[in-house]
Amino acid sequence: MSIDRKQIVALTRGWIGTPYHHRASLRGAGCDCIGLIAGVWRELYGSEPQSPGAYTGDWAEATGNEALLEAGHRHLRPVAVEGMQPGDVLIFRLRGNAVAKHAAIVVSATHMVHAQEGVPVSEIALSGWWRRRIAGVFALPGTE
Repeated sequence: MSIDRKQIVALTRGWIGTPYHHRASLRGAGCDCIGLIAGVWRELYGSEPQSPGAYTGDWAEATGNEALLEAGHRHLRPVAVEGMQPGDVLIFRLRGNAVAKHAAIVVSATHMVHAQEGVPVSEIALSGWWRRRIAGVFALPGTE
């Protein structure tokens, strides 16, 4: 199955405006950053490769596990930061050596779409602040 990156970007942008809701993944109704990735995955492939299970807002701090990066390596194809393209999934460390716990989808060379607490899903600049916090870049299955 070949996935068109333009299709990924169009589906991702279709989530813009979805309210933030922890542990949700329903376009137009609510999602968090993991739910955004899961929802786009469902729209592309039909079902998610795994359920994230229950998680609290402080799951990363509480467990210290790199669950998000591990899931990326399990279900996606790692890409060098310099090779990122529209449609790729980004995983971030929001603080120094903290566990990676935020995700977004690249929609252009300079922008990404993400869900962040307190704001609806938004397209924002992939600024230097965000670029310095990238912990992993991953291509969805079937993308070139």
